[in-house]
Amino acid sequence: MPIHTLKISVLCALIGFTTVACRTTPNTLDKKNHAPIQTIVVNEVSAEGIGKKIGTITFQDSPQGLTIHTQLSDLPSGFHGFHIHEKGSCQPAEKDGKMGAAIAAGGHFNPLKVAHHGTPNEGHLGDLPVLNVDSTGAAKTMVIAPRLKLADVQGLAIMVHAGGDNYSDHPKPLGGGGDRIACGVIL
Repeated sequence: MPIHTLKISVLCALIGFTTVACRTTPNTLDKKNHAPIQTIVVNEVSAEGIGKKIGTITFQDSPQGLTIHTQLSDLPSGFHGFHIHEKGSCQPAEKDGKMGAAIAAGGHFNPLKVAHHGTPNEGHLGDLPVLNVDSTGAAKTMVIAPRLKLADVQGLAIMVHAGGDNYSDHPKPLGGGGDRIACGVIL
């Protein structure tokens, strides 16, 4: 077993992830532009825990920033908040006295301590373009995080929220995305 895979297996066992929730594809190299590619598994999440696999997300550096390719299914159609979160966990946790889906992932990735939620060009570093899910429940698209690189997101989580994202804290905080419905850990 390659050392990379062994490290991930041990880490998953230590933090209590199921095998499905922690499965990842070791970094590969894009032959065209020689940039590393990393693919992770994304699962449904609920207050009860991590559910079934709904697809994968692939990350790769580009001159424009971090490209994020989604191959997701079984999501509600429409627009969804899509963010990098500060902790590498998709486990439920307690918040305000009740269990919530993927709360262990913490808040949006915000190492610069920006005071407001915003667009991918300003606001939290983890603020991504909205995810558009088609009428069949599929999101097979590419978005760009212009201020991020693959190295920046290692050990963090990527999250799909139930609601959309207006790139503001008004009228609801964090773009109004609300509940967390799908999550993947970037290892």
